[in-house]
Amino acid sequence: MARERPRPLSSKPGRPDGEISVPERLDLAVLGQSPTMTAAQVAAETGITIDQARRLWRALGFPEMGNEHAFSGVDADAVGALMSIVDSGAVDFDMAVNMTRGVGQTMSRLADWEVAALAGRVEELEAGEHSTGSRVGSALRLIEELRGPFEAMLVYAWRRHLAASVARMEAMGAAHEDLHTVDVTVGFADLVSFTALSNEMDREQIGDLVEKFEGRCHDVVSVHGGRIIKSLGDSVLFVIADPASAVAVAEGIITVIGRDARMPDVRVGLASGAVIPRLGDVFGPPVNMAARLTAVARRNRLIIDQTTADLLPAEDFETRRLPARPLRGFGLVEPVAVRRR
Repeated sequence: MARERPRPLSSKPGRPDGEISVPERLDLAVLGQSPTMTAAQVAAETGITIDQARRLWRALGFPEMGNEHAFSGVDADAVGALMSIVDSGAVDFDMAVNMTRGVGQTMSRLADWEVAALAGRVEELEAGEHSTGSRVGSALRLIEELRGPFEAMLVYAWRRHLAASVARMEAMGAAHEDLHTVDVTVGFADLVSFTALSNEMDREQIGDLVEKFEGRCHDVVSVHGGRIIKSLGDSVLFVIADPASAVAVAEGIITVIGRDARMPDVRVGLASGAVIPRLGDVFGPPVNMAARLTAVARRNRLIIDQTTADLLPAEDFETRRLPARPLRGFGLVEPVAVRRR
């Protein structure tokens, strides 16, 4: 039987009754409860060991809390829900930790993205006729308005992407007995001279440039049925099942980035073969090859490896081998130029 939870506190010891700090107000608005429990109390209530509780907390991406009252009932409920899956035998605890790590990494980036996107809106609210007198007040009001609809969107998007991921795994892994390995074309797009350019820009300009680059690449990749695996500010890594569609993606990125006078030039490399999807990322020789090819591509040009060239329909594409050049980890390689007939 679960132990009785400590009641949420409105203030910390030594603080005037009813006085709540800004971080506490935000925690209360977002989580619905103030922190009143230690990690040991969460572990005791949910029937797990303190070591297991700490592993799950670290997997979510948070630092150790020791004996601090850093947790609330919502944390205990989340642990209890996760452990019910383990207790049912659907997954073991190690797998549950891995799944938790994936959620933590994804939600961390999403939360940072959301806060950065809404910061300007908070400033607008405070400058308007419905100002609350502080940015915190406007932030709390915005949280209250967005929380319900955005949570519903999160669940919807997760379900949609889960269905799409299962379909991709089945389609791409059909040729392999091991479903952990899939055949794809990997694409790598890289902005030219980004470091030098960023030294000449202020922080807001750099942020706008990166956001525009990632957003345009995401739209192009999505239109053609691919998926962005990760972005590194000045580069994006994507995968797609069909090599011809991968070429279309590369052409699209060059059009919306390299042919825009307000944007830096871009280079794109494609490589095909078997990769291992793991924790939202992909690993294997095609990933490394695509990155290496991008490094030697000309501005606003696409180059591909021979495997990708062999997979393209000859009636639609013309390919031409380029002079061999050393690629780190691969030795001398002859990249391939490609164009539509």
